[in-house]
Amino acid sequence: MPIGSIGLSIECVVASAICFSFAFMYSPFKIAFKYLTYLLTSSNGKGHGVHSPFVFDFITRVLNDRRTFYAYRDLEDSRQALLSDTTMLTIEDFGAGSAVHKDNRRKIADIARSSLKPKKFGQLLFRMVDYYKTFTSLELGTSLGISTGYLSSGNLNGHVYTFEGAKQVAAVARQVFKQLRLENIELIEGNFDETLQPVLEKIGRLDLAFIDGNHLEQPTIRYFEQLLPKAHDHSIFIFDDIHWSKGMEKAWKHIQQHPAVTLTIDLFFIGLVFFRQEQKVAQHFTIRF
Repeated sequence: MPIGSIGLSIECVVASAICFSFAFMYSPFKIAFKYLTYLLTSSNGKGHGVHSPFVFDFITRVLNDRRTFYAYRDLEDSRQALLSDTTMLTIEDFGAGSAVHKDNRRKIADIARSSLKPKKFGQLLFRMVDYYKTFTSLELGTSLGISTGYLSSGNLNGHVYTFEGAKQVAAVARQVFKQLRLENIELIEGNFDETLQPVLEKIGRLDLAFIDGNHLEQPTIRYFEQLLPKAHDHSIFIFDDIHWSKGMEKAWKHIQQHPAVTLTIDLFFIGLVFFRQEQKVAQHFTIRF
């Protein structure tokens, strides 16, 4: 990676970290240092030197798939509309509290800037659903619905269960789904600790889970263990902001060491977890993305 690109990436990380300045979070400069270390020490993002056929296939066919899929434009148009929406919402925050937004009144545009996953990660979610043919997906943390839209669009014949704690935020997400004509999404409102288990009891098995709703160590571990009985050999669990804080890094390490986990991929901002039982020795990769 050119030095100029690294510099630009670090600036983006610092700016993003300031926007996401939550209690318990690493300082923006510590995150920037960690990101620089990740860029310098991670495996090549093109797959060179990766000796796992499964991971090499993931890198070349999913991570680096540069095609523009049919859903991308509509979803990014929706993102831009949210980024310019000055409507005020009242927010109930059940996760790690925000140090930037101390009151519970926020503009939709501010929520969009601070909580929506960047385009490249949303599109990666789409490609994973599309490539691995996942049918039942679950998302903890709907926010304004863009990542949900990517999960939904990746397989319009599948079903996405998405959970959001803030009622007015959920209402905006519902409008996004309606405008995009996404009919395979079931949005569940309320505290995850109360709403998750009843839904899990009616799910046969879980193909993909995206955990992005509570950036604290113990809740992250608890949700992982709660979802685990629904996992199968080809399930994929995705954890957001695994280097967001010391607690999240501890949660990520705990998950990596779980005996059911046979493969993990660290992309710095998200971590991917696989349960492939044909893989007898667990492997953990850090890939540049």
